[in-house]
Amino acid sequence: MLPSLADVAAPADRYTAYLDAVAQAGFRGEISPDYASRTVLATDNSIYQRLPQAVVFPRNADDIRILTRLADQTPFTDIVLSPRGGGTGTNGQSLTDGIVVDTSRHMNEILEINPDERWVRVQCGVVKDQLNQALQAHGLFFAPELSTSNRATIGGMINTDASGQGSVLYGKTRDHVLELETVLGDGSLMRTAPLTDEELAERCAREGRVGAIHRTVRAIHDTRQDEIRAIFPPLNRCLTGYDLAHIRDHEGRFNLNNILCGSEGTLGFVTEARLNVLPIPRTSALVNVFYDSFETSLRDAQALMAQGPTSIETVDDIVLELAQGDFVWSSVADYFPAGARKIRGVNLVEYTADSADELEAKLAVIEQHLQQVQGRPSQCTGYTIARGTGEVNKIWAMRKRSVGLLGNVQGEARPIPFVEDTAVPPEHLADFIMGFREILDRRNLRYGMFGHVDCGVLHVRPALDMKDPAQARQVREITEEVVALIKQYGGLLWGEHGKGVRSEFAPAFFGDLFPALQQIKAAFDPRNQLNPGKIATPDDSSALLKIDAVTTRGELDRTIPVQMWDQYADGMYCNGNGACHNWNPNDYMCPSWKATRDRRQTPKGRASLVREWLRQLGARGLDSTELTEKARQQNFLLSLPGRAWRTLTRNEQDFNQAIHDSMMGCLACKSCTGQCPVKVDVPTFRAQFLEVYYSRHLRPLKDYLIGGLEYVVPWLAKVRPLYNIPMRSRPVRWLLQHGAGMVDSPLLSRTSLKRALRQRGIPLATVQTLSQLSDEERARALILVQDAFTSFFDTDTVIDVLDSFRALGFTPLVMPFLPNGKPLHVHGFHNAFEKAAKQQALWLRGLSAHDVPLVGIDPSMVLAFRSEYRKLLGDAAVPDVLLPQEYLAQQQALFATQAASTETFYLLGHCTESTNAAPSIRQWQQVFAAAGLKLETLSVGCCGMAGTFGHETRNRQTSETIYDLSWRTLVENPAYAGRLVASGYSCRTQSQRLSGATLPHPLSALKQQLSAPAHTQ
Repeated sequence: MLPSLADVAAPADRYTAYLDAVAQAGFRGEISPDYASRTVLATDNSIYQRLPQAVVFPRNADDIRILTRLADQTPFTDIVLSPRGGGTGTNGQSLTDGIVVDTSRHMNEILEINPDERWVRVQCGVVKDQLNQALQAHGLFFAPELSTSNRATIGGMINTDASGQGSVLYGKTRDHVLELETVLGDGSLMRTAPLTDEELAERCAREGRVGAIHRTVRAIHDTRQDEIRAIFPPLNRCLTGYDLAHIRDHEGRFNLNNILCGSEGTLGFVTEARLNVLPIPRTSALVNVFYDSFETSLRDAQALMAQGPTSIETVDDIVLELAQGDFVWSSVADYFPAGARKIRGVNLVEYTADSADELEAKLAVIEQHLQQVQGRPSQCTGYTIARGTGEVNKIWAMRKRSVGLLGNVQGEARPIPFVEDTAVPPEHLADFIMGFREILDRRNLRYGMFGHVDCGVLHVRPALDMKDPAQARQVREITEEVVALIKQYGGLLWGEHGKGVRSEFAPAFFGDLFPALQQIKAAFDPRNQLNPGKIATPDDSSALLKIDAVTTRGELDRTIPVQMWDQYADGMYCNGNGACHNWNPNDYMCPSWKATRDRRQTPKGRASLVREWLRQLGARGLDSTELTEKARQQNFLLSLPGRAWRTLTRNEQDFNQAIHDSMMGCLACKSCTGQCPVKVDVPTFRAQFLEVYYSRHLRPLKDYLIGGLEYVVPWLAKVRPLYNIPMRSRPVRWLLQHGAGMVDSPLLSRTSLKRALRQRGIPLATVQTLSQLSDEERARALILVQDAFTSFFDTDTVIDVLDSFRALGFTPLVMPFLPNGKPLHVHGFHNAFEKAAKQQALWLRGLSAHDVPLVGIDPSMVLAFRSEYRKLLGDAAVPDVLLPQEYLAQQQALFATQAASTETFYLLGHCTESTNAAPSIRQWQQVFAAAGLKLETLSVGCCGMAGTFGHETRNRQTSETIYDLSWRTLVENPAYAGRLVASGYSCRTQSQRLSGATLPHPLSALKQQLSAPAHTQ
C-alpha cells in the first residue's frame, strides 16, 4: 500500500486497529481501506487532494455511533473522522487524511412525508432532486436550489448551509430545517429544534456533552450580542458555520440548528433531518435579457429587481460560448438570438405565479420596463421569454452546467474555484466585480463569471494551470487581494460554498468573536477529531488549514510526465464537478454509478484512478507511451507464458487490478463524453489502459469472441442453423457462461439481407452503380452503411429501414459489409481496430466522392465514425455518416407520402445517440411529424445492454439492475403497448431479453403507418 499524501494525527497502524475494532463492534456497512477507494475519495470539486486512511459506508445512525463511540475511547482518541455526502464541495470541506464517512451509499431513505403540515423527514444521504421528485406528487418542493441538485445530498446541504438560485425569496437551507438528529463525537445522539426558554433551561441542566453544548452556546449569545450585531454584515448570504447571529430565530427561540447548519461536519454527524417544504409554483417564466457588456448586466440587476422577480441569475459571454459547444445548447438555442456570440452578458430573470393571469401580469411589468430602456446606452440590447416550467427548466439546466462548462476551456490553464463565492451587498456588486476584474486582468488571467446578482454573489473562477508552481502561488496572492477588496465593500469571502480549507481567513472576518467559535468547537469536539482544521479549532494548540499548505491535485499532476499526460488527456482534465454522480435514474449518465453506488464506477472515479496510475508509473521511471508501443509490437505467442504466469499469480489488491475492475464496470456508452461538461471520455482511456493491461495479463476468452464477431458473422450467417441451434442448447450456454464469460449470445436472423435486397432490386453501392444513377435518382439517393448487429442479428429492421426510405420516395443503395471495429476498440484491441477503421474509412471516402449521403442505422456504430475513427485517423479522413433521422430531417420536404393514421408513438432514446448527437432526438420527432405522425420522447436512462455488456457473465446483474431503474416500468406498462419504439439495437435486444417485449425501430413503426406500399416507389 502506498503511503498517504499527507501526515496524519494517528499512525496508520492505529487506524488499522481502529477499523478492526469497528468491524468487531457490529458495524453493518462497508469498510474500505483499499487504495483505489481512498484515491477516488481523495478529491472533491476543489483544487485539493487529501488521501484518507480509509473510507467507511455506514448503513444507519447506529453505525455512525459505533464509529464515534470508539473514537472517543483510548487508544483511538487521535482518530479523525470526516463526513461526506455528494462530494460537490469546492473548498475541500469533506477531504481528510483520516477516515471518510460516506453517508450517500446507504443512508438515503425518505422516511416520512407529511403533505398536510408540509414537512418531510429524510436521512442525510438523500439527494435533493430525489427528494423533490418524491414531493412532486404532493405539489411540494424543498426550496434551496443548487446547480448540483442532482447529486448534492441533504446532509451536505445542511453542512454547508447551502443556498443558490432564488435565495432572496426562499432563503438558505437553515431557513427550512425544522429538526436535526446529530451523532456527537462521543457517540451520543442529540436532537435539536427551536426551544423555548423553559426547554433551553432543561437542556442546559443536563449532564454530559449535550448539556455542555447548550450552556456554551447560550452563554455566547447572552454575553456577546453587541459584538455579534456589529461584526455580522446584514447580507442575504450571511456567515455560514457557527452562525452566531442566528442563535435565536426571528421568533426569539433558541435554535441550535443554526449553529449546526454550515458547520461542515466539525461538530457532529447530521444523520436525519425534518425539513419544511413549500407548494410548487403552478407556473413560471424566464426573461432572458441580453447586454453588450457584462458590467452593464451587473449594473442593471438592481433595476430589474425593482420589477419584482423571484430571482435573477447572470452568466457572462465565456459561459455562454462554452454552452454553445455542449449538448445542452440544442434545448435552449431558440431563446438566444443568432448573434449569441455577440452577447457579453445575460440576466436570467425568473417569475413564478399560481395562475397564468398572475404570471402574465408580472411579465407585462418587466416587458414594459425593457421596451422603454432597450437599445439605450448602458441598457439591454434585447430579450426573449421562456414560458412554462418545462421550458424554463431547460434554461436553468444550462445555467446549472456553468460550473462544469468553465472547466472545459482549452489549454492547461483552467478556471478553478478558490475565490468563487464572494458576497457583497447587491448595490455594490458591480463596483466590487470591476475591482475583482482588475485584480485578475493585471495578471493577464482568463476567467468566467456567473451567479446570483439578486443577492450579491457572483462566482468568479480564474484560469490557472495548477501544475505550474508559479501559477499555483497566485492562489494565495489573489485570495489575499480579494479578501481586502471584500472588506472594502462590507462583504464576505464565503457567501455560498462554505469555508473548508479557506478557514484560515475565519479569524480575520470574525475578529474578536473567533474565540467564541473555538468555545463552540470545544464543547462539541474537545479533541478536534471531527473534520479538523475547518472553521474553528477547540483551542490555540491546533491550527486551521491554510490554502497553500494542503496538497493540491496540481502538485501531484505535475509529477506526471507531459507525454503521458497528453496520451491520457481524455481523463486528465476531470475537475471533480461530479456531474457523473447524477442521481436521476432517467438520466443517461452514469449507468454503472446508478447501479452500484460505487464512486470507483464513475467517470470521475476512473479518471482519478488513471491519474494516480500514471503518477505511480512516472515515480517508478516508467512511461505509458513506451508501454503502449511495446503492447502494440508484442508477439502474441512469445508473450503467452509471461502473461499466463502474471495472471495466475496476480494479487487482487494490486492497484492495476483495481483499475481494471473499475474499467470493466464501464458500459462504454459514451454518455460521459456527451454529458460531462469537461468531456471526460472514459471509453477512450479505458481502451488505452486495457491495451497495456492485457499485454501483461491473459485476456478472457469472451474478449476474443466479441472482438472477432464482426469478422466471423458473415460466414456464420451462411450456416445459420449450425450457429443458432447450439446457442439455444443448455450445454453450450453453460460452456459460454462458465468458460467464455458470456451469459448468452444473440441469435442470427432467419431473414437473409442479400435475398431481400435482390427481391427489392436494391443494389450494392459500388463505383459502377453510383455512376449509373440519373440526376433525379442521385438527388434522392443514399447509401446505407451496414453494421454487423442489425445486418445479421436484426435483419428485419434493416429491411424495414430500406422499405421506409423507398416508401418516402428515396433511392437506397447498400454498402458492402465491412467490420466497423467498435467492439475491438471497446476491449482495447488497438491494432485490430486501427486496421478495421482504415479499411472502412477508405471505403467511405471512396463512396462519399460521388456526393451521395452515407447513412447508418445503429447509433453506437454510426457515432463511432465521428469519435473513435476521427480521433485515430483525423477529421478529414472520415466522411460524415448520418443517422437515419439526420438524413430524413434534411430531406423531409421531399417526402413522397404520409401516414394514413395519426397514432402517437413513444421513443425510448439510445444513450449514445441522445448524449453525443443531442439534436437527433428532436429530428426523430420532425421526421414523424413530416410523415403525418406524432412522436413523443419518454424520459429514460440507459437500458443496461450497451453493445455486449449485458451479455457478459460478470455484468449480468449490473445490466439488469440498470434496466430496472427506468426501462422495465415503461416497457411493461400496458398504456404504451404497441407504441414504443427504440432506435438502438442494444435497447431492443435488452427489452426482448428481460421483458419479452419486441420494440420496433422508429422506421419499422413508420413503415407500418405509411400509406404507400412498402416495396414500391
